[in-house]
Amino acid sequence: MRLVVPVLLSFFVMSFCDLVGIGVDRVKLEFGLSNTMVQLIPSAVFIWFFFLSVPVGVLQDRLGKKNILNLGMVVTALGLFVPYFLFSKAAVFFGFALLGIGNTIVQVSANPLLVDVVPSARKSSFLSFSQFIKAIGSMIAPFVAAWFASASGDWRLMFLAFGIVTILAIVWLGATRIDETKNAEKRATIGSSLSLLGDGYIALMVLGIFLVVGIDVGINAVSGQYMLNKYGSAQEFAEKGRSVYFFGKMLGTFSGALMLTLLPSKRFLFWTSILGLASVVGLLFSPTAVSAMVIFFIIGLGVANIFPLIFSLTVGKYPVRSNEISGLMIMAVSGGAVVPLLIGFLTDKAGLMAGMFVLVVCAVYLLALAYYAMRRNDAA
Repeated sequence: MRLVVPVLLSFFVMSFCDLVGIGVDRVKLEFGLSNTMVQLIPSAVFIWFFFLSVPVGVLQDRLGKKNILNLGMVVTALGLFVPYFLFSKAAVFFGFALLGIGNTIVQVSANPLLVDVVPSARKSSFLSFSQFIKAIGSMIAPFVAAWFASASGDWRLMFLAFGIVTILAIVWLGATRIDETKNAEKRATIGSSLSLLGDGYIALMVLGIFLVVGIDVGINAVSGQYMLNKYGSAQEFAEKGRSVYFFGKMLGTFSGALMLTLLPSKRFLFWTSILGLASVVGLLFSPTAVSAMVIFFIIGLGVANIFPLIFSLTVGKYPVRSNEISGLMIMAVSGGAVVPLLIGFLTDKAGLMAGMFVLVVCAVYLLALAYYAMRRNDAA
């Protein structure tokens, strides 16, 4: 546990990119932005996953996972401090861009480093538990913002608080000695990483990551606007929709970590994908604000373990290519830039329900992917 805890703390830092949801609601109010314009905030965070993940995976193959992880947390801290000390529309976008760059680096390195420090037979379970740690940070962010807003009148203090936590995580991990697994036979390159997309199994799994992160960031970014526009909810109540969602994710990843010690990963992926699709569809037909809140919770339960399951199944099939696969998987986190922007665009052009239907399409694909993975004959 001496090695596991500081690595798990980096997953708490990883959750800070989910401050983007609070950013969307608060910045929309402060600067009067359109739905399309305000959804550029999650795009400013998540577009970096597309451009930087594979190069970071290659660099990590040379410099080591721990060093790259600490570099990512340094950039994350800068991204948190900028919008606090230099608050303006430009500073907010720049700060969230830095947050996205740092988070890209953190996600590429944290997952394979965690695999290095846990027992081989417990990879899926620990990866789900790491998402539980991440969900704690995601869930408390709206409450932290609301508390600072009521206590001091400045919701931006949350940036300072989370920045200080990030600095502490950097110091702890830096002081921890970790023996990492390394690929001594062949160094990873950008070409060798991208060539893995020629494998149909890997390509489908990468697309699955793209869409499940799209759902995750989509719910985070649009839940407040959904509650405000469809039900006329009060601002503070509407913002709690994402906390309810992340509470569902938190419980889902914790229970998933336990259940995966007993159940096959592929079968678990299939049934949790069914729950994810059913709950996303149910949200569109929810008659009241209270029932919508309940469904946000169920969506969180349904999608909570999909990311770690896809990651562990793919790395488990190609263990010696873990750095390259990690780069590709985290590149697919750029779905968090594309899906909310598409939701915002369709909402402006065709209405709220048209925008939210994007989430249904994502959930349908994930169920199809889970069925495909379950029908394969290789080991779960």
